[in-house]
Amino acid sequence: MSQTGELWRYDGRRVVITGCASGIGAHVARQVADLGAEVIGCDLAAPADAVGEFVALDLSDAESIDRAAGQIDGPVDALFNIAGVSSGIKDPLRVVRINFLGTRRFTEALVPKMPAGSAIANVSSLAASAYRENAAVTAGLVDTDSIEAGIDWCKANPDALADGGGYRLSKEAIILYGMAHVAALGAKGIRINCTAPGVTDTPILDQLRSAYGPEFLDSFRNPLGRAAQPHEQAAVLTFLNSPAASYLTGQVIWVDGGTVGETDLTGSVTRR
Repeated sequence: MSQTGELWRYDGRRVVITGCASGIGAHVARQVADLGAEVIGCDLAAPADAVGEFVALDLSDAESIDRAAGQIDGPVDALFNIAGVSSGIKDPLRVVRINFLGTRRFTEALVPKMPAGSAIANVSSLAASAYRENAAVTAGLVDTDSIEAGIDWCKANPDALADGGGYRLSKEAIILYGMAHVAALGAKGIRINCTAPGVTDTPILDQLRSAYGPEFLDSFRNPLGRAAQPHEQAAVLTFLNSPAASYLTGQVIWVDGGTVGETDLTGSVTRR
């Protein structure tokens, strides 16, 4: 194999993937396994076509998070935080608990098992495209130190929680969390990056269609003229945690068919 080809390989690397049972997570599991990774997949229930080892994980439950993290031995060379829910579940506090607070707790439980040269890839959303404008508020959630404190903050800031049904807030928090920890993780030799998918054909899209109606997709347009496929989102995540991205950290990659680039010139993004 050429030296360039080796940059994409995961040979000898232990990889943890949340949300492995479906959608983007399932595709990441297959992609990194094909590239030589030892995969540890985490989700509420085992996937029908499991890749590697499976560990049950409920990101809404602190005990489940701690138990799952305890079952995962080091080293962990790459962590993909992909599991999440949409505003379509109509429970804003649960959305924030899963998408940010639980994900943060799981991440911080695994960081001590991550050696120099390892990497974290989180999944945000196109819905977080105004994260800079909202940072002064969202930082309050990011600065909390536990799931309980985060929920208390949300209850004390109902306007932030209500805008986007908790989803926008949770996905902006994921971005700010990575940026806030880029220096501390970098000192350990750990990279942290984030993708922000646009509309993608996954089970979460079914949640949104059920909640907002079958015309949901009509409110989104992008220059490529279509929704993403989960394997397209997975490929960017696979790149971010590979040696090919070894000098990339603290970044948000908008995998949105060009929406943010077009919006910078034409106006605001429609957000759910």
